[in-house]
Amino acid sequence: MDISPVTIRFYRTATDRCPFKEWLESLTRSTQEAVDARLTRVCRGLFGDHKHLGDGIFELRLHMGPGYRIYYGMEGRTLVILLEAGGKNTQASDITSAKRFWQDYLRRL
Repeated sequence: MDISPVTIRFYRTATDRCPFKEWLESLTRSTQEAVDARLTRVCRGLFGDHKHLGDGIFELRLHMGPGYRIYYGMEGRTLVILLEAGGKNTQASDITSAKRFWQDYLRRL
């Protein structure tokens, strides 16, 4: 099995908002550290529990708290663009936002 390292970047809106970082900063310190640890594994190419949702969007599932989800798009095989995140309780609206953000990102490439 070939595991390639990946680079992570943060999506920014046209007005320079970063929805993922806003979400991350709203979490407790210990939860932020757990998210950072998961993203470090992703950088090594170890995605763990994840799923393709369609329309170019993927979901990283974190089994902690309210079932956190991190939504991202991939540019090629080695660039992850973090779009949005939230708990299981906001999943539907978070996916809608992530799809909108991904389309905006692709449009502004």
